[in-house]
Amino acid sequence: MARTLASLPTGSRVTDYISLGVVSRAIPREKIDSILASTGKASVRQREARSRLGAEPLRRLYEQVVVPIASDKTRGARYRTWRLISLDGSTLDVADTEENENEFGRPSASRGASAYPQLRFVALLENGTHVLLGGRMGSYATGEITLAKEVVPQLKPGMLCLADRFFFGFTLWTKAQASGCDLLWRVRKHLRLEVHERLSDGSYLSAIYPSQKDARHKTKGVRVRVIDYQLQGIPDAEPIYRLVTTIHAPLRAPAEELAALYHERWEIENTFDELKTHLRGRQIVLRSKTPELVRQEFYGFLLAHFAVRQLMHEAALSVAEDPDRLSFLHAVRVVRRKLSIWDAISPSGKKKPAPHDS
Repeated sequence: MARTLASLPTGSRVTDYISLGVVSRAIPREKIDSILASTGKASVRQREARSRLGAEPLRRLYEQVVVPIASDKTRGARYRTWRLISLDGSTLDVADTEENENEFGRPSASRGASAYPQLRFVALLENGTHVLLGGRMGSYATGEITLAKEVVPQLKPGMLCLADRFFFGFTLWTKAQASGCDLLWRVRKHLRLEVHERLSDGSYLSAIYPSQKDARHKTKGVRVRVIDYQLQGIPDAEPIYRLVTTIHAPLRAPAEELAALYHERWEIENTFDELKTHLRGRQIVLRSKTPELVRQEFYGFLLAHFAVRQLMHEAALSVAEDPDRLSFLHAVRVVRRKLSIWDAISPSGKKKPAPHDS
């Protein structure tokens, strides 16, 4: 059954209400103190200006704290022996200031340019928990492939990474494969992949090459397994879908299972919606007026998202439920309602009185 989307009141930000108790469960105080000391920011007091803190402590905190959290008991987190991970990118609107426009740029629109500058980011998703890992951001003009090259080295052995056809290319594929993880990426259906060996499940072995010259001479090739399939009875389905994978043996992962599994990649689209709509608040841009504070706010949002998602994961484990079946927005509302607003993180740095529940 489709879920009815709901949202926080216009103008509100969940980061204005998340209790320090929730954040501290996900982000140990000693970790914060260590990073502040290593970045020379240990003297920054609680209510001093954000600009004195800068973005670096938030970035380091995010990179050290936000890691895969699924356990063997987490439902929906694995396919056979692999931990499911997805790769994708998106954009975020930032405050319309001259500094932000010069740093990040803005997309073109049908009539002139977009109303706001935008940053672009790429991240990994732990599918089973919706935790966003390894996020990297840049200007709007920075390509997703460029950012992805910084992200994929963070993949680990034992993971199976899903990605859309936009990301496929010899350089990025081999860079991701070098991390030791397995890959299942969609490719363009017109990509020429010769059949080297037909396998028992209808898939076949082929090779990809760094250049057309190498393809002609069959040099520097990397072996891949190719899976072609169709979606029957699905409105607007394309005539054929083509996947390539590093898992060469059908017995380890049959083609039919991998074809079905690939569509789990859409979990990352849902998670971007959590970040951009429910966590940020509808029709609200990142409020920071300088590039340094935009970067700080970006990593702050990822940390806040992680804190809520970790709480949801713990709740799912306590009732042996799949975290996907829990509502992110409901979790946000529970955080607002049940935990002390006197300890809330306010954008002004001032404590807020608790709102009355209706």
